[in-house]
Amino acid sequence: MTKPILYTCARSRGTRCTWAAQEAGVDLTLKMLPFPPRVKAPEYLEENSLGTIPMLVHGEDKMTESCAIAVYLAGLAGPTELLIAPGEPDYAAFLDFTYHADATITFPQTVFMRFAMFEKQRGLEEAGHAYARWFSKRLVKLEERLETREFLCADRFTVADICCGFALTLAQAVGLDDHVPDALKAYRKRLTSRPGYQAAIAQEEAAPMAQF
Repeated sequence: MTKPILYTCARSRGTRCTWAAQEAGVDLTLKMLPFPPRVKAPEYLEENSLGTIPMLVHGEDKMTESCAIAVYLAGLAGPTELLIAPGEPDYAAFLDFTYHADATITFPQTVFMRFAMFEKQRGLEEAGHAYARWFSKRLVKLEERLETREFLCADRFTVADICCGFALTLAQAVGLDDHVPDALKAYRKRLTSRPGYQAAIAQEEAAPMAQF
């Protein structure tokens, strides 16, 4: 099968995917887009009618959900400690935190960014800050889970850490770090110190812009 192609923007949700690929040793072709691609790269809509990033293309398959792509890439080369299998301890927690990352933690961050950063002129900045407070309250599950653990599941680094860890790096990037408790900042530091994360960021920075 052909090499996977990832359409993404630097330091976006797609970083979950590049990070997972680096940790799993999966060779990935990156095609970088300006943000937001639906406005600044309208040709991309012919590839992905949603206009969202990331999008993974692998053979005949296309995927547009960052956490699902991270799981897919992590397992592409075969069995891996990055995933937790059915029947293994913490399988349920692994699924729960992997989906929790985007549905519960990243979602209010993206609404904050839209209303309080990108569309302030619409007069909806206060609504954005309301979502910032929502984000703050939704971190409690992570904080409680990590009170006695280095990683979220099975006493090892997994895709659940990649997916949730990205949300914490996003908070730092967009001005929401005051909402992140110190314990989660320490967790984030452990994750972003990994060679796999640093290689993913370097790969994104070096990748060429997509040509259509």
